[in-house]
This record gives sequence, structure tokens and C-alpha cells, in this order.
Amino acid sequence: MHKLTAAIAILSITAIASAATATAPAKLTGPIPVTADSYPFLAANRVFTPLDLKKAGFVEEEFIVSGTANVYDWNADGSLSVKSAGAPYSTRILIRRPADRARFSGHAIVELMNPARRFDWAMMSGYARDSLIEHGDAWVGVTMPASVASLHKFNPARYPDLGFANPNPTESCVAGRGGASTSDQEDGLRWDMLSQVGAALKSGANLNARYLYMTSQGADVLTYAAAIQTHAGVYDGFLIKTPGGVSRIRRCGAAVPKGDPRQTVHNIGVPVIEIVAQGEIGPDYQRPDSDDPKDPFRIYEVAGAAHIDKWAYLDMPIMEDQLKATGAPGQGNPAWPFNVKCDPEIPLQSHPLLKYVIDGAFVNLETWAGKGTPAPKAPRITGNEGGVRSPYVDVPAATYTFTSPGPGTCRELGTSTPWDSAKLDAAYGNHKKYEARMAASVNEMLKARWITKSDAQKMKSELSSGQD
Repeated sequence: MHKLTAAIAILSITAIASAATATAPAKLTGPIPVTADSYPFLAANRVFTPLDLKKAGFVEEEFIVSGTANVYDWNADGSLSVKSAGAPYSTRILIRRPADRARFSGHAIVELMNPARRFDWAMMSGYARDSLIEHGDAWVGVTMPASVASLHKFNPARYPDLGFANPNPTESCVAGRGGASTSDQEDGLRWDMLSQVGAALKSGANLNARYLYMTSQGADVLTYAAAIQTHAGVYDGFLIKTPGGVSRIRRCGAAVPKGDPRQTVHNIGVPVIEIVAQGEIGPDYQRPDSDDPKDPFRIYEVAGAAHIDKWAYLDMPIMEDQLKATGAPGQGNPAWPFNVKCDPEIPLQSHPLLKYVIDGAFVNLETWAGKGTPAPKAPRITGNEGGVRSPYVDVPAATYTFTSPGPGTCRELGTSTPWDSAKLDAAYGNHKKYEARMAASVNEMLKARWITKSDAQKMKSELSSGQD
């Protein structure tokens, strides 16, 4: 096992495979020192809702990651072929873990940080960070290729050499495949990078994780699970929010058409849980649940939930840092992080239904991978029935929607309109009867393992006090 021997420890790639996988670990350089003038982008104290890691007994460390990676083609039969071999890359990871290593659960959540705004956004951390801290889990955020340029701009001295240089920079994509122009960057290097990061986190050099789970919203985590996991064998499970479709395997690769078997995760040998809000339901991701050891799989359609809410934005960088990273003001403000308003205007929805279900899903994933206990199953939503049920839909004290009129993101946003006391009394008789029914519904969620015990207590307190 490698040991840190200096403030900046260089953790070398070796030809020796890690204990858990044949994938060689990446080289980690760090932790990078933090000063008043040099600190990590997306540091826990520089996000929309700052996180006091010291109070929680956690530390935050940043490492530069480097290695060599292949660029692949993903063939129609699901196999991979090497397009270019052994190209160098460099990115960074941000680790939040218990300061006392004895408190570390051994489970680490590896989040592919969302590059939708061309900088790192830790969407899944926003939902799950409180629960991960409670359980002593580590969180690892990985910078993906589309966000590297923003780190250069944010602090070129801290992030001087990051990049995914194209080993074939003269290649011009076929029209419709990543643009017709050439590029000096190749995002297809990200797949081996993710495998090598996982191997490093398990190697004992820094985190020494026993179990790794990849998570994110959207295409990259789905693509890694479907195309790469069976070849690399690094990750022990996947939690995928809003599965949608897979991405191109490389910059000039062909898009995988709808209906192609590669669009759906099958037979990867580790548990996969896909979480779909009711406002996102569609045909593309559908497949049966499975307890087959070669194909452990669940889909949770969450009744009453919108695609996105305020919890997704807790770990978005503060506006000052967005400006430094992009050279342009960020969208809106922390209360409304968009450039357009809905019609009529609405606040960003705050009820934590999706957050609590995600917390429970991570615990179920860890239990499934670590102890072999299958995660619970939920019927798919049909009309007003099925899905992961909650008091929000079965014992409502407000009217909830999962889409809103207006431009842009509005169709992905829900609303919450609390009922007045007269409407509550008409529905339940009196507040005491409402609380009894609400508590029973929460207890059913807890018994069914949709939520954690601590979240069940929070839900009862919030609903009984009239909060979202």
C-alpha cells in the first residue's frame, strides 16, 4: 500500500493491478494545498448552500489525476474496439471523507460532476450529502472533459495542465457527430479515466474504499455502465438519475439510435438503480427489474416528483466563482438559477421527496452490493397508481405539480401550493387526524425501505409543521 510521505504526495501508476480490479490505478497528485488565493473550484464552503465539513467531522481534499487512456468505438454487438491507444489525460477530483478514517464506512460515491453549464456542478451531492455524512460515506467528484476549460480560467496556476488531448487532432467528424470541425480535445478518453480513478480510490493509496458507486444525472453514467463496466470491473453499483439515453463513445463516434439494445443497461454484474421522477417518465429507459446475479436492476419511478428542484442546486458554485470560471455572469441567482421566468412566476420547489428517495436508494444500493440484500421493487406508474409512494401524493397537505408553463426549464419544474386549514379539515376532519394518516404513510415508506430512519423523522416533522 502506498503512503503519503509529504504535503504533496505523488501516487504513481504501477503495473500492479489493484486488489479489486485488473485496471491500473491513475496517478493522484495531492492533496493540493489550500490558501486564501488558491482553493478548489466547488469547495464545500463556496457553493450555494455552504457545507461545514469541519463541524461534520469531514475533510475535503483535491487531487490532480493523470494517466493514459484508450479511445474506443462501441460496436453494434456491444463490444469495444480501440480507435487510439495510450493517450495522456489529466483532470482533477474532489474528495470529501471522514477526517477520522475509522469513521469511514468503506463506501464511496463517485459523482460525474455535471458539465451542463460548462463548469463543475455536483447535482447528486446536493441531494445526498447530508445522508452520506450521516453514514460515514465518502463523496468523490470527478471533473469531466467539458468542464476542464473552466478550471483553467478559474485558476490557471492551480490547474495548469488539465486536458484530454486528442490523439487524432486532424480527424474531422462526419456531419452530426460531435460537429464537423476538428478538435484538439477528445472526450472519449473519459471512460478509461473513470476506471483508473476508481482503481486508485480502491488501491489504498488515499481513500482505500471497499465499495465504489458511480452516480450522475444523464448520459455519461449510463454509457459507462452499459459499455465499460463489464470490461473494467471497477465499480460495485450505479445510481442513475434520469437515465435518458447513452452518449457517443468518442467525439466522432456514431450516436446510438433509439431502440438499440445498447441504450439499456443489461447484465453488467453489479446492482443498478435508476431513479425517474414522474415528470420524466417515458419509454426510452424501460425494462423489467431483475434479481439475476448477472443483472441486478431496479427502476424507481417517484410519484409526484418533478425533474429538478432546489436540492439539485445546493452544490452549485457561488456566482463569484462561476464568473471567474466562465468569464460571464451565471444564470439568475441562487434562489432562481435560470435566465428565464415561468408564467406565472414560481419559486424553485423545495419539498424533499426526491432527496429522501435518493438517500434511501443509496443505502439500498450499498446494502445490495455489500451484503447481497436485494433492493425493494416499486410498480411502474400507470395513471395515478404505482411508483414509489409517499405522503405527498397519498396524504397530501398541498397541491403538487411536476411541470410548469413557461419557457426553457419551466416544463421540468414543479410547484407546491399548501392547503389552508379549511381544505385540510374537509379532507381529514382535523389536523390530528391528518398527522396520524401522514405518520402512517411515512412509516409505510420506512418499512418498505424507500427512506432512511432519520429522513422519516424529518419528513414527519416537516409535514406536521406545514413545511414542504
